[in-house]
Amino acid sequence: MWKEFKEFATKGNVMDLAIGVIIGGGFQSIVKSLVNDVIMPLVSIFTGKIDFNDMMITIGGASIKYGSFITNTINFFLMAFCVFLIVRYVNKINKTIEEKSKELNQKLERKHTFFRKKKNKKQEEVPAPTTKFCPFCLSEIHIKASRCPHCTSVLEESHEDSYEQLEIKE
Repeated sequence: MWKEFKEFATKGNVMDLAIGVIIGGGFQSIVKSLVNDVIMPLVSIFTGKIDFNDMMITIGGASIKYGSFITNTINFFLMAFCVFLIVRYVNKINKTIEEKSKELNQKLERKHTFFRKKKNKKQEEVPAPTTKFCPFCLSEIHIKASRCPHCTSVLEESHEDSYEQLEIKE
């Protein structure tokens, strides 16, 4: 059971998620400080109130803390906007990488096609053999000949064999 848990905990996705949660917690405290220490005092200049967290309405014995709600709402929208900017930037980077990858793949495909065509051209340029060599006198004779016109030897082998013998003798 410990081995399975260790495998689960060390998988890439779980580790990435844990790191994201830790960084998100730190980022939340930065945004909270930005809202409470910078934005809300600026807003309080226009509203005349200095601390929004103390703003509340008391009805009967219950107090409705709408100032705290306003502060938390601003926190949320700032966090959401920052996450939006980060995701937008990462998507832009991924799109650029994807486009570069497609360009590279297209170049490689064109190069591969070029070499494939070049190779096929070489194969097409080599015509089918019309002559063969006599294995006895090494004279060039017609491919369908069954007897050599130079040495009068009887040829019983195929023309591929005579090419192989010629290559070996040279």
